[in-house]
Amino acid sequence: MHLHHARSASVATHGIDRLVGDVKHGRFERGLSAVTAAGALVTATEIYFEHDKASFGNPWMWSPVVLGPIGAAAGVAGVVSHRAAKTALPIASAAIVANGLQGTYLHARGVAQKPGGWGNWRYNVEMGPPLLAPLLVTLVGGMGLLAAVLRREA
Repeated sequence: MHLHHARSASVATHGIDRLVGDVKHGRFERGLSAVTAAGALVTATEIYFEHDKASFGNPWMWSPVVLGPIGAAAGVAGVVSHRAAKTALPIASAAIVANGLQGTYLHARGVAQKPGGWGNWRYNVEMGPPLLAPLLVTLVGGMGLLAAVLRREA
């Protein structure tokens, strides 16, 4: 029995077991902070191009573009500083989540303002503002919030 225990303990963990172990032992917080930083930059860049194509017709279109670099800076700070991971990262991430939800509302309103509104939903969802795109921003903010509540490796 002792030999069996020693053999099973020496077997490397893979897949989901390794991920769960990383979360349990605090090795996941920094990685998720870094992914949040990268996601914030990528989404802010894409949003800039899409909103520029729409000539930034609504001043609120600037908010996810501005929040992207703030989220990226908070994510990087969360990688290097435990304090930033528990203060700056959740504040920036909560703002990103709120902005993504606001964007979903504004995009839905934009679809409704197209000719035929929601009665012509298939055409207006395809040709109007991308209805679900702001929820991708919300996911980036959600990753930052999750990173902020995870424990950090000692």
